Amino acid sequence: MSDSAGTGLWWARRDLRVSDNPALLEATGRADARAIFAWTPAIHFWSGRRIGHLARVLWQLRAGLGGGLAVRRGSAADVVAEAAREADAPVVWAAREFSPSGVAEQDAVAAALIADGRELRLTGSPYAVAPGRVTKADGTEYKVFTPFRNAWRQHGWRAPAPAADLTAMSTWSRHDGDVDLDQMAAHGDTSDPWVRHPEFREDRILSHLEGFMAGGIERYATERDRPDLDSTSHLSIPLAFGQIHPRTVLAASAAVRGDGPRVFESELAWRDFHADVLHHHPSARRESLASVLSEEDWLTGRESDEVFMAWRDGRTGFPLVDAGMRQLQQTGWMHNRVRMVVASFLVKDLLIPWQRGADHFRRTLLDYDHAQNQLNWQWVAGTGRDASPFFRIFNPTTQAEKFDPERRYVERWVPEVDTPAYPSPIVDHKVARTETLALHKRAKAARAGEHRPD
Repeated sequence: MSDSAGTGLWWARRDLRVSDNPALLEATGRADARAIFAWTPAIHFWSGRRIGHLARVLWQLRAGLGGGLAVRRGSAADVVAEAAREADAPVVWAAREFSPSGVAEQDAVAAALIADGRELRLTGSPYAVAPGRVTKADGTEYKVFTPFRNAWRQHGWRAPAPAADLTAMSTWSRHDGDVDLDQMAAHGDTSDPWVRHPEFREDRILSHLEGFMAGGIERYATERDRPDLDSTSHLSIPLAFGQIHPRTVLAASAAVRGDGPRVFESELAWRDFHADVLHHHPSARRESLASVLSEEDWLTGRESDEVFMAWRDGRTGFPLVDAGMRQLQQTGWMHNRVRMVVASFLVKDLLIPWQRGADHFRRTLLDYDHAQNQLNWQWVAGTGRDASPFFRIFNPTTQAEKFDPERRYVERWVPEVDTPAYPSPIVDHKVARTETLALHKRAKAARAGEHRPD
């Protein structure tokens, strides 16, 4: 079947936007075009909050495409192949994914389309520079962030893609597998006590980016670690859902002088770095890239469940830790500095493996990104690439004094902090730190002994 005939079909994935979208641009380069999204339970049913937000994002995307998007339940292979047959689309366009699950999904779709005499073509990715592209002179991967970032900047990235001609979009016939976006988007998680409700309209996200570049980014370098101040970009959720592409953000920041934009760009480089690490080491999604403690040193059993639940529910007796966990519980988001503190506390004070914390974040974060979540946890745990050393153990009390000096963040999320209702600390941080460092020293010596020649 020639791809010069039939409908251009865009398989929407983690690129739920109209602007700067190469796959959509390719699909609309015909007289007729449509879009399909596979609503797959195993992928999207993480939390009611995330499902509700995803429904709203897709609802606004469908409106932006003039109704040309269908959202159907089922595996991507089944949904996309059936949609291609219905639309008489010889070619399906999509953004390339690099995570293990994303690669498996696109391979399954490609196989289903080939079996039907059709083709999957991949263009673009969720990253400024696709994983695997930034390498050393000998073609090997970078294991340290700073030289990666330097090479990443030197490599550069494409300009934002031109606008697609949406007049080519046509609507779908009703299908039994269609998701009722109108109902889900209208109800979703409206009872959640949002302090700052995440924006799901693409035009407002782009407008917010413009406003941030015009003002807030000037304070970013000096205030980004302050959870008590509103000094971050609030773009992590749109980036995770693909409502904005990092090259769109980088194009905007390049036009602004000063330290703020350069520090902000460095954070986007970390995003690409972690995606690159997972691309080269798929096992990093569950396995530590380096060992820091002996297996028997981690806390297990009933005691581990009790302290984990205290951490999860924000009742550890450490105000900054509890504030962060309650912010996550109530909003699906947490300030980045606080994420590092709560992760360090779980792994190094409570001796809970990082994988358990990463799983909790996976279920609760609205801005969840697999590579970023797993590799950021490994960074804090000291097991990842260019990670914070395991012996660097955040003191949650001094962190609060430094980054929340007037206690505005803590008092916002833990209003009972100065009352008898607030629990006592579940561990003595000084004692826990000493014991953890001793375990680390012992494990390091044991590993050295294992590798010592006879």
